[in-house]
Amino acid sequence: MSFLVINGVRTHYQRVPAKEAPTLPAPQVVFVHGLGYDSLASFYLTLAPPFAAAGIDVLTYDLRAHGRSDRPSRGYRLEDFTSDLRELLDGIGVTGPVHLVGNSFGGTVAFAFAARYPERVRSIVAIESEPPTAAWSEKMARALNAVLDEMEAERFLAWVSDTYGQHHARLTLSAAEIIRATSIIEDVPSGPFLEETALAAFTHPVLSVLGSEGFQSEDLHGVERLLPRCRTEVIAGQDHSVLVERHHELRPLLLDWIARHEPAMSGGSR
Repeated sequence: MSFLVINGVRTHYQRVPAKEAPTLPAPQVVFVHGLGYDSLASFYLTLAPPFAAAGIDVLTYDLRAHGRSDRPSRGYRLEDFTSDLRELLDGIGVTGPVHLVGNSFGGTVAFAFAARYPERVRSIVAIESEPPTAAWSEKMARALNAVLDEMEAERFLAWVSDTYGQHHARLTLSAAEIIRATSIIEDVPSGPFLEETALAAFTHPVLSVLGSEGFQSEDLHGVERLLPRCRTEVIAGQDHSVLVERHHELRPLLLDWIARHEPAMSGGSR
């Protein structure tokens, strides 16, 4: 395990180096997980090993208040998360542009990071994610409040335990504790947001991967309409849990995306 204190928060991260030394510097992919239940483990146990085997340097880390990272009581605006990522990259010496792969809220962090530090990003893969807009904020605020109420209901915990096992029930209780003990509910939906003009000027290539039954099922191509260089891939019959339940399908899709947008692998971006 590796730790680095960034912005006063002891942050847990893991690096998985490329298995074979490439002739050119290896592409750098950064995995950013979601809120609540999630941690770096969701990527470390699914996509990180095959990416490293394909000649890609992998970095994944626990967002503040998640996994083994510290849990400050306040400081959960998007600018806090993007500043953390910048300081982490600087602290471990990753200076070139990276490919950001974000799951759920992690994708929103990726969009915000690219808008704030455009020179640090080569491409984005957003899994069940969308940019931080005013509409996103309203949905996020409703979801966080509803999730907290649901998580603490004994019937829901019993259902999780019966359906998914005790491990998931413990994760549910842990997620409820994170939300209850921090300012996440107030801070996360407060932005800052990307306006339409900023989204229209967003030059990074984006791959939006959605479950057909996920959080964006009512408008599967909404993100694509917001961004000039966005492609949408829909996983049929899948809800929000695309990363966990369909990672075998994600692997070739994402590896092809990185190869197409990495000069060291393709000879130039497309």
